[in-house]
Amino acid sequence: MTQPYKGVRDFYPEDQRVQRYIADAMRRAVEAYGYEEMNGSVLEPTELYASKTSEEIVSEQTYTFTDRGDRSVTLRPEMTPTVARMVAAKRRELGYPLRWYSFQNFFRYERPQRGRLREFWQLNADLIGASNIEADAEIIALAARVMAELGAHQDDYRIRVSSRAFLDSVYERVGIPTEDRPRMTRLLDAKDKRGVELDASLAAALEDTDSFSYFVDLSRILKEQGIAIHIDASIARGFDYYTGMVFEVFDTNNENPRSLFGGGRYDTLIEKYGGEAVPAVGFGMGDVTVHDFLSTHHLLPKLESSAHLYLAPIGAAARGAWAAADRIRIGGANVAFGMKHERLADHIRNAEKLGIPYFAAFGDDEAASETLTIKHLSTGTETKLSFDSASAFLLGAAPQTKQ
Repeated sequence: MTQPYKGVRDFYPEDQRVQRYIADAMRRAVEAYGYEEMNGSVLEPTELYASKTSEEIVSEQTYTFTDRGDRSVTLRPEMTPTVARMVAAKRRELGYPLRWYSFQNFFRYERPQRGRLREFWQLNADLIGASNIEADAEIIALAARVMAELGAHQDDYRIRVSSRAFLDSVYERVGIPTEDRPRMTRLLDAKDKRGVELDASLAAALEDTDSFSYFVDLSRILKEQGIAIHIDASIARGFDYYTGMVFEVFDTNNENPRSLFGGGRYDTLIEKYGGEAVPAVGFGMGDVTVHDFLSTHHLLPKLESSAHLYLAPIGAAARGAWAAADRIRIGGANVAFGMKHERLADHIRNAEKLGIPYFAAFGDDEAASETLTIKHLSTGTETKLSFDSASAFLLGAAPQTKQ
């Protein structure tokens, strides 16, 4: 048996390079806004999600089991309940507003398809302890900053915004009972995710609600930052804990017409785990839809190995080659030492398979002169350098190039 469990992935080095590229871009974006990385356990008591997230998630999509202590345990399907639990546990000790983020793996039992797998990795970013409109604007701006770090242009995606308060006012107008509204919201969220612009009748309804002035102000704040949003009453978000603004980011490419990620305000979730209410707003951004987006828009760069140089010992010079490799590593460059092969052609072929951009052979002449002839394998260009200057060359001359 060589295949992984259905709906999960193995990450070979070339796959992990892409995963790291995505995660690094996300980290740069959120840390630029002052967000700090945190994490929680992948295992949570099942009651953490019961009646606090989504009935569909808990009853149909979680990996839940009974441990040896006869306790019901769930592999986390999302991060927000864990964040809320952690804030509730130390709510009097923390300095607000909190700006937290994580990039971790999650598990949902659902049918694998494009954009959805049973295990996925996700960026979660949360601004906790601020209830003002500027906090909502920051979390949307942060989402746009992540897209920019990934190389996306603003016309590659569209940010669609709605409000649970607006949805509640619509439900009130059409007479949907309060107890039926969570189910109706989940049905809206499960519809075709391509979204539609606000039609005339809904626009008229919006103007009669408090949400109208909120959207005007939110649009103005974000426009000042060069970010456009589109009001779309069909945006619902499936989790029951959302209380205010909700948004989703959609791909505008017809080859991938879907929602990429989203989030919103959840002002009452933290108090459900104990104590007073703490306002919060955030979003989650999964790696699967991001990878599809980058592939569709041809934004994935050519990613080389983390090793800068493959150093191949020739003949009896292996001991000197070890010392030379260490001298280069001291300068900060990463050196993979050639083993197993004896023929120079086999070493070169192996370096190419490994995706290592630079190659150098080490024999008696190199040992005597303390120099290396470093070859860039994709272009064939060669540069002769001393051991001590090789590292600076490798670090400065090995940029990632676009495909």
